[in-house]
Amino acid sequence: MTERTGLRQLKKERTREAIAGAAIRLFLAKGFDQVSITEIAAAAEVSRRTLFAYFPTKEDLALYRFADHESEAARIVRARPAGQDPLEALREALLAALERRDPNTGLNDIPETRAFFRMIIDTESLAARLTRYLARGVDALAEALREAGADPLDARLRAAQVLAVQHELAFMNHSALLAGSSADDRYPEAVRAAERAFALLRHGTAAGR
Repeated sequence: MTERTGLRQLKKERTREAIAGAAIRLFLAKGFDQVSITEIAAAAEVSRRTLFAYFPTKEDLALYRFADHESEAARIVRARPAGQDPLEALREALLAALERRDPNTGLNDIPETRAFFRMIIDTESLAARLTRYLARGVDALAEALREAGADPLDARLRAAQVLAVQHELAFMNHSALLAGSSADDRYPEAVRAAERAFALLRHGTAAGR
Protein backbone atom coordinates (compact mmCIF):
# COMPACT_ATOMS: atom_id res chain seq x y z
CA MET A 1 0.00 0.00 0.00
CA THR A 2 1.41 3.41 -0.98
CA GLU A 3 1.39 6.36 1.43
CA ARG A 4 -1.22 8.13 -0.70
CA THR A 5 -3.47 5.06 -0.72
CA GLY A 6 -3.10 4.71 3.02
CA LEU A 7 -4.00 8.35 3.64
CA ARG A 8 -6.99 8.08 1.33
CA GLN A 9 -8.21 4.99 3.19
CA LEU A 10 -7.73 6.73 6.53
CA LYS A 11 -9.75 9.71 5.33
CA LYS A 12 -12.55 7.40 4.21
CA GLU A 13 -12.63 5.66 7.58
CA ARG A 14 -12.76 9.00 9.39
CA THR A 15 -15.62 10.16 7.19
CA ARG A 16 -17.45 6.90 7.79
CA GLU A 17 -17.01 7.22 11.55
CA ALA A 18 -18.13 10.86 11.49
CA ILE A 19 -21.31 10.03 9.57
CA ALA A 20 -22.18 7.08 11.78
CA GLY A 21 -21.37 8.98 14.96
CA ALA A 22 -23.62 11.88 13.95
CA ALA A 23 -26.41 9.45 13.06
CA ILE A 24 -26.26 7.55 16.34
CA ARG A 25 -26.29 10.78 18.37
CA LEU A 26 -29.42 11.89 16.51
CA PHE A 27 -31.07 8.47 16.83
CA LEU A 28 -30.52 8.42 20.58
CA ALA A 29 -31.72 12.01 21.01
CA LYS A 30 -34.83 11.85 18.83
CA GLY A 31 -35.58 8.21 18.04
CA PHE A 32 -34.60 6.16 15.00
CA ASP A 33 -37.79 6.74 13.01
CA GLN A 34 -37.83 10.49 13.70
CA VAL A 35 -34.45 11.20 12.08
CA SER A 36 -34.13 11.79 8.34
CA ILE A 37 -31.19 11.09 6.07
CA THR A 38 -31.04 14.78 5.20
CA GLU A 39 -30.72 15.66 8.90
CA ILE A 40 -27.91 13.14 9.37
CA ALA A 41 -26.02 14.43 6.33
CA ALA A 42 -26.27 18.00 7.62
CA ALA A 43 -25.06 17.00 11.09
CA ALA A 44 -22.09 15.12 9.58
CA GLU A 45 -21.40 17.98 7.14
CA VAL A 46 -21.56 15.76 4.05
CA SER A 47 -23.90 15.56 1.10
CA ARG A 48 -26.70 13.00 0.89
CA ARG A 49 -24.81 11.46 -2.03
CA THR A 50 -21.68 11.02 0.09
CA LEU A 51 -23.72 9.56 2.93
CA PHE A 52 -25.32 6.97 0.66
CA ALA A 53 -21.91 6.04 -0.74
CA TYR A 54 -20.96 4.87 2.77
CA PHE A 55 -24.32 3.70 4.10
CA PRO A 56 -27.10 2.63 1.71
CA THR A 57 -29.82 2.70 4.41
CA LYS A 58 -30.57 4.18 7.84
CA GLU A 59 -30.37 0.68 9.29
CA ASP A 60 -26.81 0.37 8.01
CA LEU A 61 -25.97 3.64 9.77
CA ALA A 62 -27.34 2.45 13.09
CA LEU A 63 -25.78 -1.01 12.97
CA TYR A 64 -22.49 -0.47 11.19
CA ARG A 65 -20.47 -1.63 14.19
CA PHE A 66 -22.42 -4.89 14.20
CA ALA A 67 -21.71 -5.27 10.48
CA ASP A 68 -17.98 -4.88 11.18
CA HIS A 69 -18.33 -7.43 13.98
CA GLU A 70 -20.18 -10.09 11.97
CA SER A 71 -17.06 -11.97 10.81
CA GLU A 72 -15.18 -11.68 14.10
CA ALA A 73 -15.84 -15.29 15.11
CA ALA A 74 -14.37 -16.46 11.83
CA ARG A 75 -11.31 -14.25 12.35
CA ILE A 76 -10.84 -15.71 15.84
CA VAL A 77 -10.89 -19.26 14.48
CA ARG A 78 -8.41 -18.44 11.73
CA ALA A 79 -6.05 -16.57 14.08
CA ARG A 80 -6.02 -19.19 16.86
CA PRO A 81 -2.70 -20.77 17.89
CA ALA A 82 -1.70 -23.95 16.08
CA GLY A 83 -3.33 -26.98 17.65
CA GLN A 84 -5.98 -25.06 19.59
CA ASP A 85 -9.56 -26.28 19.21
CA PRO A 86 -11.74 -23.68 17.42
CA LEU A 87 -14.42 -23.84 20.10
CA GLU A 88 -11.84 -23.21 22.81
CA ALA A 89 -10.54 -20.20 20.91
CA LEU A 90 -14.08 -18.79 20.72
CA ARG A 91 -14.66 -19.43 24.42
CA GLU A 92 -11.45 -17.63 25.40
CA ALA A 93 -12.32 -14.71 23.12
CA LEU A 94 -15.77 -14.35 24.68
CA LEU A 95 -14.36 -14.41 28.21
CA ALA A 96 -11.82 -11.76 27.27
CA ALA A 97 -14.58 -9.63 25.73
CA LEU A 98 -16.63 -9.90 28.91
CA GLU A 99 -13.63 -8.89 31.00
CA ARG A 100 -13.08 -5.72 28.97
CA ARG A 101 -16.84 -4.99 28.94
CA ASP A 102 -17.10 -5.16 25.16
CA PRO A 103 -20.50 -3.65 24.19
CA ASN A 104 -21.17 -6.57 21.87
CA THR A 105 -21.39 -8.86 24.93
CA GLY A 106 -24.21 -6.77 26.39
CA LEU A 107 -22.03 -6.22 29.48
CA ASN A 108 -21.51 -2.49 29.19
CA ASP A 109 -23.41 -0.04 31.34
CA ILE A 110 -22.33 3.22 29.75
CA PRO A 111 -25.69 5.04 29.43
CA GLU A 112 -25.32 5.65 25.69
CA THR A 113 -24.56 1.99 25.08
CA ARG A 114 -27.59 0.86 27.06
CA ALA A 115 -29.81 3.35 25.24
CA PHE A 116 -28.45 2.14 21.91
CA PHE A 117 -29.27 -1.51 22.64
CA ARG A 118 -32.74 -0.54 23.83
CA MET A 119 -33.29 1.33 20.57
CA ILE A 120 -32.35 -1.77 18.56
CA ILE A 121 -34.70 -4.00 20.54
CA ASP A 122 -37.55 -1.51 20.24
CA THR A 123 -37.13 -0.85 16.49
CA GLU A 124 -38.43 -3.65 14.30
CA SER A 125 -36.37 -2.78 11.22
CA LEU A 126 -33.15 -2.72 13.24
CA ALA A 127 -33.89 -6.04 14.93
CA ALA A 128 -34.58 -7.58 11.51
CA ARG A 129 -31.34 -6.19 10.06
CA LEU A 130 -29.39 -7.53 13.04
CA THR A 131 -30.75 -10.99 12.25
CA ARG A 132 -29.36 -10.61 8.72
CA TYR A 133 -25.92 -9.78 10.09
CA LEU A 134 -26.11 -12.86 12.32
CA ALA A 135 -26.86 -15.03 9.28
CA ARG A 136 -23.83 -13.66 7.44
CA GLY A 137 -21.74 -14.31 10.53
CA VAL A 138 -22.87 -17.95 10.45
CA ASP A 139 -21.73 -18.20 6.82
CA ALA A 140 -18.30 -16.77 7.67
CA LEU A 141 -17.77 -18.94 10.75
CA ALA A 142 -18.92 -22.09 8.96
CA GLU A 143 -16.34 -21.45 6.24
CA ALA A 144 -13.60 -20.93 8.83
CA LEU A 145 -14.56 -24.17 10.60
CA ARG A 146 -14.47 -26.06 7.29
CA GLU A 147 -10.99 -24.67 6.70
CA ALA A 148 -10.08 -25.99 10.15
CA GLY A 149 -11.08 -29.49 9.06
CA ALA A 150 -14.72 -29.78 10.09
CA ASP A 151 -17.22 -31.70 8.00
CA PRO A 152 -19.35 -29.17 6.03
CA LEU A 153 -22.59 -30.11 7.80
CA ASP A 154 -20.94 -30.13 11.22
CA ALA A 155 -19.31 -26.77 10.45
CA ARG A 156 -22.62 -25.20 9.49
CA LEU A 157 -24.51 -26.50 12.50
CA ARG A 158 -21.74 -25.60 14.94
CA ALA A 159 -21.45 -22.08 13.51
CA ALA A 160 -25.20 -21.54 13.88
CA GLN A 161 -25.12 -22.84 17.44
CA VAL A 162 -22.14 -20.73 18.53
CA LEU A 163 -23.48 -17.45 17.18
CA ALA A 164 -27.01 -18.08 18.45
CA VAL A 165 -25.59 -18.79 21.90
CA GLN A 166 -23.42 -15.66 21.87
CA HIS A 167 -26.39 -13.56 20.77
CA GLU A 168 -28.55 -14.96 23.57
CA LEU A 169 -25.82 -14.43 26.18
CA ALA A 170 -25.50 -10.80 25.11
CA PHE A 171 -29.28 -10.36 25.31
CA MET A 172 -29.31 -11.84 28.82
CA ASN A 173 -26.55 -9.49 29.96
CA HIS A 174 -28.23 -6.47 28.43
CA SER A 175 -31.56 -7.40 30.01
CA ALA A 176 -29.91 -7.70 33.41
CA LEU A 177 -28.39 -4.24 33.05
CA LEU A 178 -31.70 -2.74 31.96
CA ALA A 179 -33.26 -4.28 35.07
CA GLY A 180 -30.83 -2.33 37.25
CA SER A 181 -27.70 -4.46 37.58
CA SER A 182 -24.30 -2.88 36.98
CA ALA A 183 -21.81 -4.43 34.57
CA ASP A 184 -19.49 -5.24 37.46
CA ASP A 185 -22.27 -6.91 39.47
CA ARG A 186 -23.40 -8.90 36.43
CA TYR A 187 -19.88 -9.97 35.41
CA PRO A 188 -19.56 -13.15 37.56
CA GLU A 189 -22.91 -14.46 36.35
CA ALA A 190 -22.05 -13.52 32.76
CA VAL A 191 -18.84 -15.57 33.01
CA ARG A 192 -20.72 -18.49 34.58
CA ALA A 193 -23.34 -18.39 31.82
CA ALA A 194 -20.66 -18.25 29.12
CA GLU A 195 -18.78 -21.21 30.59
CA ARG A 196 -22.01 -23.21 30.88
CA ALA A 197 -22.98 -22.33 27.33
CA PHE A 198 -19.67 -23.53 25.89
CA ALA A 199 -19.86 -26.72 27.94
CA LEU A 200 -23.23 -27.37 26.33
CA LEU A 201 -21.85 -26.57 22.90
CA ARG A 202 -18.97 -28.97 23.43
CA HIS A 203 -20.78 -31.86 25.12
CA GLY A 204 -24.46 -31.38 24.23
CA THR A 205 -27.46 -30.92 26.48
CA ALA A 206 -26.37 -33.80 28.70
CA ALA A 207 -23.84 -31.39 30.20
CA GLY A 208 -26.69 -29.37 31.66
CA ARG A 209 -28.26 -32.21 33.63
